[in-house]
Amino acid sequence: MTQFARVSILVAAVALTTLAGCASTQKHESTGQYMDDTAITTKVKAAIFNEPMLKSAEINVETFKGRVQLSGFVSSRDNIDRAVAVAQGVSGVTSVANDMRVK
Repeated sequence: MTQFARVSILVAAVALTTLAGCASTQKHESTGQYMDDTAITTKVKAAIFNEPMLKSAEINVETFKGRVQLSGFVSSRDNIDRAVAVAQGVSGVTSVANDMRVK
């Protein structure tokens, strides 16, 4: 086997390993998806904070592949409904899971 063939095989193996490591699965995000989800989380948190009705609420936001999960405590059922509506209005959000509780 020539030196060129060995180097070519090594480069191909490294490239395939790198690409496979960045791919997403059902339980893991790719690097790009992680960055998108981080941006969505930030936008949802900002939208909730800027909503006067929800300013003092204790709402946690997590995003996985565009699916936003809201958890924490609010003072009324209206606040829960408003938080879900605000989250659904953010671009990039595919669905919203509501795990909030009334205190």
